[in-house]
Amino acid sequence: MFNRLIDRRMGIFLFGLFVLTVAVPVGNLAMSGQPVPSYAVALMAKYLCYALLAVSLDLVWGFAGILSLGHGAFFALGGYAMGMHLMREIGPRGVYGDPLLPDFMVFLNYDALPWFWLGFDNFLFAVLMVVLVPGLLAFVFGWLAFRSRVTGVYLSIITQAMTYALMLTFFRNELGLGGNNGLTDFKDVLGFNLQTDSTRAGLFVIAATALTAGLLISRFITTSKLGKVLVGVRDAESRTRFIGYRVEGFKLFVFVISAMMAGVAGAIYTPVVGIINPGEFSPANSIEIVIWVALGGRGTLVGAAIGAIIVALAKTLLTGWIPEIWLFALGGMFVLVTLFLPHGVLGAVENTLNKFRPKKETTV
Repeated sequence: MFNRLIDRRMGIFLFGLFVLTVAVPVGNLAMSGQPVPSYAVALMAKYLCYALLAVSLDLVWGFAGILSLGHGAFFALGGYAMGMHLMREIGPRGVYGDPLLPDFMVFLNYDALPWFWLGFDNFLFAVLMVVLVPGLLAFVFGWLAFRSRVTGVYLSIITQAMTYALMLTFFRNELGLGGNNGLTDFKDVLGFNLQTDSTRAGLFVIAATALTAGLLISRFITTSKLGKVLVGVRDAESRTRFIGYRVEGFKLFVFVISAMMAGVAGAIYTPVVGIINPGEFSPANSIEIVIWVALGGRGTLVGAAIGAIIVALAKTLLTGWIPEIWLFALGGMFVLVTLFLPHGVLGAVENTLNKFRPKKETTV
């Protein structure tokens, strides 16, 4: 069971992640001179959130053939659920000092807290909503789409339309979620000040732990009998249906699990960056997630995580050095993968290493 769950590439990646999880907080909190600065801890935590988001997409695209261009919506919904809790945690410490209403509601002359904000003062309730809201949206959307046998590019377009519709909805001030400014100015989480180095280090460890859990859960699903059926659906959906499998149920299950994972990534991302706004619903963000997975290696899980980290790091560097060329560089990465790296960066590295391994001699 363990050998099936942890293959070589997964073991190497998780070992490296474990070393990073120990080294980064130590370098930031325990060593003199702080060789790992606080801004770097926050950046790496953000990259790990992106990696978990990429793994969630690879689970449905790489193994079930469902190319979702709306996974940014599940990520953003998880982020908003956590952001609502963090806003309730501010209490009377806001600019207007209202013990119940967030600042933007006071500014907009709200008389009372909207009903859908009730319960978010409780952390466990917020965590439940982090997975329940994206999961429920994925269930309703998936049940309607898969039951109608919508597949291929048509499904991709519909998922993109879904996230675009949500973006327009969340931009509305009257929705009661901060409008175009979103939710921000968070103070603490569970009593821990979000501006302290120890809290940032703790969030980094939580992000690394969530990524580890996401990889193991995804690996468990894809190596089980369910995973074999999903691959059958990806490669020959009609044949899989013909031999008696209820294809819609398998696709719906993995789609919901994937959406929940994306919601968890968004929930950790919100306190890490200190803001969540409707821009996270942008269809361009969901397309970028696809590039992460393609660049790292579709259908590998680990490759998807590596691709997300590579692109996020490149974005940080290029937007700081030459911001106007970032979109061209992103498009160039996708063209490079399409033409020269069909198995992604991870596949190219493994193929290169295999060339240098001695071939086993066969005896007659």
